[in-house]
Amino acid sequence: MTAKKLVLLYVSFALLSTGVNLAVQRVVLIWGAGSGKLMLAMACGTLCGLVVKYHLDRRWIFQDQGRGAAHHGRTFFLYSLMGVATTAVFWITETVFWLTWGTDAAREAGAILGLAAGYAAKYQLDRKYVFSGSAMETDR
Repeated sequence: MTAKKLVLLYVSFALLSTGVNLAVQRVVLIWGAGSGKLMLAMACGTLCGLVVKYHLDRRWIFQDQGRGAAHHGRTFFLYSLMGVATTAVFWITETVFWLTWGTDAAREAGAILGLAAGYAAKYQLDRKYVFSGSAMETDR
């Protein structure tokens, strides 16, 4: 796969999983408001977006051919773990922009920058630690 196609697919999958996350949050929030509902909505949205992105990345980005529950369980655990680390980059960047400039535009710019940096780092971490034995890696 060319580098250009890889980037296009990766960005497309990131956008799709973000859309799934937000759509699931809206569905959960239809049931009511309040901090408990928001936390539940964020958790459900994050989980659904994560599962979608994992399956797309596993198949199309990293061409992982592994089979069986043990393989997928281990791979999904590592994939999720890498996401925790890179989500911190996103949250910290968004927060710093908000605290520095105090506007929604600045906060959103920080979020976009943090997401871009987080996804770039996540790709490298996934490539090295999660899918290191995939077909993509053995073709290089």
